[in-house]
Amino acid sequence: MFDIADELARWADEGREFAVATVVGVGGSAPRGPGAALAVDSEGTVIGSVSGGCVEGAVYDLCVQALQDGETVVERFGYSDEDAFAVGLTCGGILDIMVTPVGAHSPVRTVLRSALSAAASGEPRALARVVRGPAELLGRALLVHPDGSYEGSYDNGSAELDRTAAAEARAMLDAGRTGTRDLAEDGTNCPGGLTLLVESNVPPPRMIVFGAIDFAAALVRAGKFLGYHVTVCDARPVFATRARFPEADDLVVDWPHRYLRGTATDGRTVLCVLTHDAKFDIPLLEQALRLPVAFVGAMGSRRTHADRDRRLREVGLSERELSRLRSPIGLDLGARTPEETALSIAAEIVAARRGGTGVPLTGSGRPIHRDGRQRDAAEAA
Repeated sequence: MFDIADELARWADEGREFAVATVVGVGGSAPRGPGAALAVDSEGTVIGSVSGGCVEGAVYDLCVQALQDGETVVERFGYSDEDAFAVGLTCGGILDIMVTPVGAHSPVRTVLRSALSAAASGEPRALARVVRGPAELLGRALLVHPDGSYEGSYDNGSAELDRTAAAEARAMLDAGRTGTRDLAEDGTNCPGGLTLLVESNVPPPRMIVFGAIDFAAALVRAGKFLGYHVTVCDARPVFATRARFPEADDLVVDWPHRYLRGTATDGRTVLCVLTHDAKFDIPLLEQALRLPVAFVGAMGSRRTHADRDRRLREVGLSERELSRLRSPIGLDLGARTPEETALSIAAEIVAARRGGTGVPLTGSGRPIHRDGRQRDAAEAA
């Protein structure tokens, strides 16, 4: 739902009644993941998307019906062998979609309004909604803050359920992840009567590009396109200029290893080392490969990589630490220009994040989209 937070927050502030359809489960080659949302207000205005077009019409009708009867429902849309153009996913996947009416007196309106307001302001929050369980709990929500405090209640007489759900949601917020969690109705962590969809709204992940070269300018554009907050760092002030990198969020003039030592990183951070100069690379990579970040890649020829590998071993990096280094950085696309090279680097970053192989889809026989469990396993690896 956070993907349409700005517009929904405006609707809530204006006092509009609306229904929100949210993807709460996926399987196979589903077009959009959990958290994707579509909303319809009482005037019939629609925003957002849950499938890229396959089932939008049917979901719109569900939203209109939910506004009329005030009931939260969960519907499954899948592929129809008899008629691939019936209401369903022609791509062969499965979508579970929850439709929640948010009327003037809806029990979740206050919590959702707080969640949307926080998201629109860029404040980190996790929204935990019941997507499977007793009918009276379906769609109920908690809004969890970074310190573990929360707003709202599932109101089933079990404070323990609220506390356990808030703890689970806070852990997912810390990791910046959206997904489902199973709990028992009494609040224990045993999978059972309830499934929660936890949507995390966090600041964009960071991409730090070291080396203010022409390839870096193209990579900045690719990083911004992928939704990263992009920083360019170089020790040479003549190169790290706003004129050369107008699209970078931050420009830093400092020695790369010194900057990395003092800046914030997390498990979503991507580090791209484009300096291919040992006096910068070695102290920088010595630190980078010991940080719990998502991706560390370094540019250079295979000869440069071999020399870099030798130097890193000499400063004490272990085999496991060295195995995290993606060098030469990028997938083999035959890239020549800065833009093509940036595309190959961006492709490797996406493949690492999503557990992709980088091989052509033609003839591979592999699913095009990975389901939620496959993604979770890839992210945990």
